[in-house]
Amino acid sequence: MNYLRTLVSLAVIPLACFLVACSQQPSSQPTQESEVRKASGPGSSETASSFQKPIVLAVAGPFTGDSSEFGVQIKMAVELATEQLNAKGGIAGRPIQLMLEDDAGNPAEAQNVATKIASNPEVLAVIGHFNSSCSLAAKSAYTEAKMVMFSPASTNVNVTKNSDYVFRNIFTDDFQGQSLARYAAEILSVKKVAILFDNDDYGRGLKESFKKKAISLGITVLNETAYGKDTNDFRSQLTTINGYQPELILIAGLYKHAAVIAKQARELGIKTPFIGGDGVFSEQYVTLAGPAANGTYVSCPFLFELGGERAKQFAEQFRAKYSREPDAWAALSYDAFQLIVKAIETNGATREGIHRYLKGINSPAAAYDGLTGKTFFDEEGDCRKPVQMAVVKDGRFTAAEKQLGIEESSPQLGDSQTTK
Repeated sequence: MNYLRTLVSLAVIPLACFLVACSQQPSSQPTQESEVRKASGPGSSETASSFQKPIVLAVAGPFTGDSSEFGVQIKMAVELATEQLNAKGGIAGRPIQLMLEDDAGNPAEAQNVATKIASNPEVLAVIGHFNSSCSLAAKSAYTEAKMVMFSPASTNVNVTKNSDYVFRNIFTDDFQGQSLARYAAEILSVKKVAILFDNDDYGRGLKESFKKKAISLGITVLNETAYGKDTNDFRSQLTTINGYQPELILIAGLYKHAAVIAKQARELGIKTPFIGGDGVFSEQYVTLAGPAANGTYVSCPFLFELGGERAKQFAEQFRAKYSREPDAWAALSYDAFQLIVKAIETNGATREGIHRYLKGINSPAAAYDGLTGKTFFDEEGDCRKPVQMAVVKDGRFTAAEKQLGIEESSPQLGDSQTTK
């Protein structure tokens, strides 16, 4: 009898251990730990248990790939903003958690990322994407889920169209392209240009708006040459372009290709100056192109040296945390985060509340005054920001000596109107 009791006891003990172990397994979470990362710093790690349920925001961008320098800046800026907010107790005691998703600058991957983010009920809004082609591919998923997609970078004119849930705090390609053409004509006094453009949504859009405005200003467009993402040798195209003897070459693409174009042009003895859009505005362009970058003009959404005291403080905080310089997209992303935080503080932590708040920022009187200036949106979610011009001088981007003034014939933002 005692023998049987012993056998039963030996059988029960492993079963009990198994049941206890199962009861201690964490319940299934809507957002995996590998996807949602708590910001580090005071109030977010050691004291997280004292907080209420976290508020989850997503950041989507090219953390790898040809646009990674931009994507990493976006991610770092939002992580810094999250750390600062959580150190102050979060929003009504609730910390922010970030869901970081890499779209690699690939539209197909951006669509997958958007579906993943939008289908997660814990996520209230997304800051991203960077590439216009990625935003265009992703926006339908967010729109269907009635979730705000706030891009600090996508400039293609179609990004905000046909969706009530897409916002951006940067100028559009049509405005940027027109500004580049004006700079070429009014400041650089150019009469003949050639164009090299990335054959994607960003490159084509920038090229077309530049071309249309340039022609209206009396500039002759001598040649237009497209290139693909996998192009690494531009010598043939540059030789052909040089035969037209342009006074200026527009690069409508991103910094990695632009750096190769600049280096190969100078190796061929081509001394024609370059001008580019905001896609070229990266310190990596200067690093990769070396001395060939000197003299390149670029349009950009924000220059820290032209910003105010808050911009200076942000740059100091960014450098202290990451030991590197912030760029314009870091500042724009920081502003985007702050706008979403204000929306939550005002209307509560819901997707609908964030959307309603941003829709209400629709006039100069209601504008958010951030690092990059005043932000308010028109009916399509667009925000016209002024174009600033930088030039590479002594191996670094600096504010161009001459900036564009206001074009009197173009519609301006007044107290009673918004413009696209």
